[in-house]
Amino acid sequence: MQVLKFGGTSVANADNINKVVAITQSALMRGRTVIVVSAFGGITDTLLAAGQQASIGDDAYKQKLLEIEQRHLDAVKLLVPVTRQSAVLSLVKKYCNEIEDICNGVFLLRELSLQTKDRVMSYGEILSSIIIAHRFNELGIVAEWKDARELIVTDSAFGNAAVDFVITQEGIKSYFKQSASTLFVIPGFVAANSAGVTTTLGRGGSDYTAAIIGAAVDATAVEIWTDVSGMMTADPRLVANARIIPDISYQEAMELSHFGAKVIYPPTIQPVMKKNIPVWIKNTFVPEDYGTLIQKDVKKNGSSVRGISSMNKIALLSLEGSGMVGIPGFSKRLFEALANATINVILITQSSSEHSICVAVDEANAQRAKVIVDKVFAYEIEISKVEPLVIEADQSILALVGDNMKSHPGIAGKMFNVLGKNGVNIRAIAQGSSERNISAVISLRDVRKAINSLHEEFFETSNRQLNLFVVGVGNVGSKLLAQLSQQREYLQEHLRLQVNLTGIANSKKMIFSNEGIDPSKWKSILAEGEEMKLDVFVEAVRNKNLRNSVFVDITANDAVAAVYDQLLVKSISVVACNKVAASSAYSNYKKLKDQAREFNCQFLFETNVGAGLPVIGTLNDLLRTGDKVNRIEAVLSGTLNFVFNNYDGTKKFSEVVRQAQEEGYTEPDPRLDLSGTDVMRKIMILARESGETIEMNSITNNSFLPESCMKGSVADFYVAMEKEEAHFRSLYDKAAAAGKKLKFVASFERNAAGEGVAAVGLQHIGPEHNLYHLYGKDNIVLFYTDRYPQQPLVVKGAGAGAEVTASGVFADIMRAVNP
Repeated sequence: MQVLKFGGTSVANADNINKVVAITQSALMRGRTVIVVSAFGGITDTLLAAGQQASIGDDAYKQKLLEIEQRHLDAVKLLVPVTRQSAVLSLVKKYCNEIEDICNGVFLLRELSLQTKDRVMSYGEILSSIIIAHRFNELGIVAEWKDARELIVTDSAFGNAAVDFVITQEGIKSYFKQSASTLFVIPGFVAANSAGVTTTLGRGGSDYTAAIIGAAVDATAVEIWTDVSGMMTADPRLVANARIIPDISYQEAMELSHFGAKVIYPPTIQPVMKKNIPVWIKNTFVPEDYGTLIQKDVKKNGSSVRGISSMNKIALLSLEGSGMVGIPGFSKRLFEALANATINVILITQSSSEHSICVAVDEANAQRAKVIVDKVFAYEIEISKVEPLVIEADQSILALVGDNMKSHPGIAGKMFNVLGKNGVNIRAIAQGSSERNISAVISLRDVRKAINSLHEEFFETSNRQLNLFVVGVGNVGSKLLAQLSQQREYLQEHLRLQVNLTGIANSKKMIFSNEGIDPSKWKSILAEGEEMKLDVFVEAVRNKNLRNSVFVDITANDAVAAVYDQLLVKSISVVACNKVAASSAYSNYKKLKDQAREFNCQFLFETNVGAGLPVIGTLNDLLRTGDKVNRIEAVLSGTLNFVFNNYDGTKKFSEVVRQAQEEGYTEPDPRLDLSGTDVMRKIMILARESGETIEMNSITNNSFLPESCMKGSVADFYVAMEKEEAHFRSLYDKAAAAGKKLKFVASFERNAAGEGVAAVGLQHIGPEHNLYHLYGKDNIVLFYTDRYPQQPLVVKGAGAGAEVTASGVFADIMRAVNP
């Protein structure tokens, strides 16, 4: 004999019921079959809502009852021929009248007891099973309908009754032994106590009904037919890449179902596990799919972890106090108090110091638990030996489940490392001695990010997802997006990285898409976006709370740089092309660096110094490997190098500067480059990265620009340069006369006392110097260190230009996701 259970979606309407009939016909070819059915989809909730409305005197319950009646009558009319509908319609009307009578009584009494609630809700399964049984008979498939209340005996714990297995199994065996039928239709969910009063087995109890019957008759298999093709590695509503678990052990299935996997009702496994009866999870709408097979011996899936689940709306209760240390009985009193109040404890953790104990309970029971526990420990609280019970609401239990986790080192470490990298704070941890389950209590708002991060780590051998939020899509920003578009396939194929452009903004518009914005179509998409408001953009990035998030700032905006701390504290990495933050007050620079370390994310700004050149990366590599930087010499302005490489007196200095601006080498205001301010920022950043505490006002700037050039607008600046042409020509002539070139040089050096000194200014560089042969817009950095004392480590290359700067930002993004 085999037992097939069909859930609410499987019997939701006449079309679906016909699918159930077809599946059952195939099963009958294998032998005697019992089918257990749920109420039509949504009917149990509607019955419960009608009862609750009646209990508060809201006569809208009558409309709900009419809807319930009409839905069942319509099903009969579609499933039973007109000439034979009368008897079935009369039976449906009879039961619907009973429901109405009960609800009328509830309305008059203004009371809905658990016993009455069970009675009201039971009609859903009774009605659906009767209609389905008649459908079989109309098709010439003889089906015997049997009321489960005559088979399953429970106690009187209405709402979630406990089964008396001894009496129940005897009754089931006797019934099926005496019947000659080959097909039986039985309502799920419902049972009765020894007095024959209707009870229920808990929401989802139809699965349990099937398992109880299957165990009693020693079924060859129990099949749970639902609207998904099996148990999954994670909730598909949260994880887009969740996969079907083809094989799973009884214990793993129990763990996953207990912690929120909704495909199977948790108590279902116990009866069949004792008899070693396999359980199949199958899809009514795709019956040919393999589904999930739950049994004792399971094939390995290549991973130590079988699945990830979560239980939401949990409250963490913490009892702590110095009076608990070394005193026996505190835990007993706590659990006894909760048990006496029928409050189920879901998770327990206690510190080895015995100073505190935490338990997780359903959030709905939290306040009641506090009242009870504070009362039990009233004396200890009064004398300050114990603190009043503390409630932390809006929590969730995240569970990693797998038989193969046992004695497999590193699973817990990997789990906590992944959560930490994504800024998911763990409030409590529990692991059973079986090592089959590692549970962590986290904030409810972090569940989606946490499950996706863990699923990516343990199950996704294909692509990890990187969520990018880009602010600034001008010259450099647009080049970056073009590079991202070009490299998408490469990143997926070689790095298993799916770059998701989740948000973009310019000074006027912003737009978000969790599914990702096509970087090749960003202009038209952004044009349809909403008005850009920086605070709204930042709050959206924080609230999305996506795993592997990176905020990319490709502006020169002070306000954008000022929001980095709000992102870093949420474990959102920041990649800054913008120099403002790294060159701000040292205290702010250090705060941002510290926050990145504290919250397990990255604050990267390679392009602040040398566009696409790996200057900061090289410096950090030197320091990480134990080297010490003693002196730095550098030409750090591609703009200034371009200008002085192209100025020879044949063209006016102002014309060469204008050419540099037109070719995209300068800031919007070229004076930031030519005044040396930008170079000062860069050498300061390098000095800071070398370990020096330094501010802008401590850097000497030997500027070559006359004071007149620093006044007025950019247009005024160009006019002033033309007037000062003699000054610029004299600078060139002096250098040329000595056989040297003009280079704007930045330097940092530690003196004998170990103090760092930084300066920038125009210098005459001879042919023997490393800086002499520097052409076009190239930059160069010379690192003199303990390991490179005479011959410096040289980093040289293009130091300006949108394309190379964008590539430097791109490289930082890659470092952010692969630190």
